[in-house]
Amino acid sequence: MISLKRTLSTLGVALFAFSAFAQTPADWKPLEKPLNFYLANDLGRNGYYDQKPIAELMGKMAETIDIEFVVAAGDVHHFEGVRSVDDPLWMTNYELIYSHPDLMLPWYPILGNHEYRGNTQAVLDYAGVSARWQIAGRYYTKTMEEDGATLRLVMIDTPPLLDKYRKDTEKYPDAHLQDVDKQLAWLDSVLTAAKEDWVLVVGHHPIYADTDKNDSERTDMQKRVDSVLRRHKNVDMYLCGHIHNFQHIRKPGSGIDYVVNTSGSLSRKVKPVEGTQFCSDASGFSLITLDKKELCLHMIDKEGKVIHTVKRTK
Repeated sequence: MISLKRTLSTLGVALFAFSAFAQTPADWKPLEKPLNFYLANDLGRNGYYDQKPIAELMGKMAETIDIEFVVAAGDVHHFEGVRSVDDPLWMTNYELIYSHPDLMLPWYPILGNHEYRGNTQAVLDYAGVSARWQIAGRYYTKTMEEDGATLRLVMIDTPPLLDKYRKDTEKYPDAHLQDVDKQLAWLDSVLTAAKEDWVLVVGHHPIYADTDKNDSERTDMQKRVDSVLRRHKNVDMYLCGHIHNFQHIRKPGSGIDYVVNTSGSLSRKVKPVEGTQFCSDASGFSLITLDKKELCLHMIDKEGKVIHTVKRTK
């Protein structure tokens, strides 16, 4: 069984019977480190499918683990984004779903392709309505420190970096208005100056992934974003969503862990590709924990089980 588990794990197949663990508060507590936060994305289904149970699970886990904030990696709103800060979707996709007292934390969002189908400025302006919706711009950076461990989040705006969105001005009217070169120069400058123990870059779209979406999405991200990331040896992980499944990929010549976080509502099938360390079609979210010497990204399924851990050490 152990040999089979290792073989299939290498192929990126989730063997829940063997590899899943941590599904009760007693199991979750040992995962805690000085700094802990969630990664969630592809959420907005008005509470349907797995969204409401996963939101409740996130709250329950936060009763046990000291969660300090939530990183929302795009597509909080399906399908046509929002029309204004008063759009009812703010209630049905977000406020009334993530209503657990222990989720009344800072949320650091970015825009996904579905937000770009609506009023992107309203997503930015909602920071003036909700105290926990702390989006500082279309792209921005945040630093945190806890018990001597330092973290830098570099939040990027990926839809304008993809030519398919820039060309479709009817469906994505704001994408072509954004300055690609300006954002990439900003990304390069932030990474050049970053001295923190851990550096995580967060975007909505993957650089590498198994997906049936147009190949140009990945090639544009590789050309524009990965070329910048690889110039800097301090980037630990690139985190994204968009594909609605869990994937952990490593590529030759890069020291970065490329992580696709699954949907917090409705997941899709997945298979291994070149570089896949793990993949799963489970819905859920990720728990990221760190201290000065170790950072762990735990992929959590909708049952509260850890199905894979991406670990980095200093």
